[in-house]
Amino acid sequence: MIFSFCLKNMGQKRWLLFSLAIIACLLRFSSGRVEVLRLKSDDDGRPVYNHTLALTLVEYTSAVYMSDLSQLFTWTCERCNGLTKGFQVIEIIVDIEYCLQAYVGVAKDLNAIVIAFRGTQEHSIQNWISDLFWKQLDLNYPDMPDAMVHHGFYSAYHNTTVRPAVLGAVKRAKKIYGANISTIMVTGHSMGGAMAAFCGLDLIVNEGEENVQVMTFGQPRIGNADFASYYSLRVPNTFRITHDRDIVPHLPPYFYYFPRKTYHHFPTEVWVRDNFSNLVSTEKVCDNTGEDPTCCRSVWGTSISDHLRYFGVDMMCESWRQCNIVMGNEVERYSRKDSKGNIFLSQTVHSTETKTLSKTGVSSLEQEWLL
Repeated sequence: MIFSFCLKNMGQKRWLLFSLAIIACLLRFSSGRVEVLRLKSDDDGRPVYNHTLALTLVEYTSAVYMSDLSQLFTWTCERCNGLTKGFQVIEIIVDIEYCLQAYVGVAKDLNAIVIAFRGTQEHSIQNWISDLFWKQLDLNYPDMPDAMVHHGFYSAYHNTTVRPAVLGAVKRAKKIYGANISTIMVTGHSMGGAMAAFCGLDLIVNEGEENVQVMTFGQPRIGNADFASYYSLRVPNTFRITHDRDIVPHLPPYFYYFPRKTYHHFPTEVWVRDNFSNLVSTEKVCDNTGEDPTCCRSVWGTSISDHLRYFGVDMMCESWRQCNIVMGNEVERYSRKDSKGNIFLSQTVHSTETKTLSKTGVSSLEQEWLL
């Protein structure tokens, strides 16, 4: 019986390796050095890439993978330090039904609301990548002629408990901190990067926000060239960080023979390359096409390890267990569940109390948190 089980596992591993080999070959075919579509955009006044901000947001993105909700809620987890020290969580959302996790809070040193989305934690990263290759453009983005996206990416943000909880938390944060909030920063890794992009667009188009910045890490393609063009016009302050040979930014594939019918990244990519045995990294800010053939498309995207580590920071859960969470008694009074078992941890304040931030980003009031 044990021998039979081992043979079954060996067969599964061989099939997985075979699948990844096919994907690698097809990716090579799709990454040719040819001219890509030039997206509609305004080159004047393009946002400037900020390396320090990237190092900060990668820490926020890493933290959303933590499964201990008590430590995440109180910002005491092992990843809740460094450049993110002093962050105040407003809301944590755990969608049990679809295995999604996100949080919203205020970074006082940035005078910004930060929204972070977790990448996939379903089954295994290898299986998710294999599935990612075959995703089709099958949904017209609302009120956007000819713009197509994949319904799974779209629905993960728009058709789950995540969107209303995130938007509600943003409103509460703005009510608490008032005019001291100068911007909303949205970030995420992998599938979380796709959700972050849809969230940033949603905040501008449907919620009337004006100062929204999006920075994603290892994000897959989520729509066609028309969608990418529309997105880049509405959310110009967007940077997609890609790491060396990370496989996910190459998926779903871009086929240069059919530029209007294939998936297409929006700009601006920042390609991080490892040199000298990963001791030194270089960063290249790519062009405004979204598919710069001299950036990550210039190499084979075959690495899973490059996908799981950005700027030396782990971008995955402590262990790969489907939708595993831990929550202590000390934060239960802040939690609630809906009829589907989805979990929300929320912090609010008296309506008469307003938080103010000094120039150094230090709170002028000690805040009393209530359920």
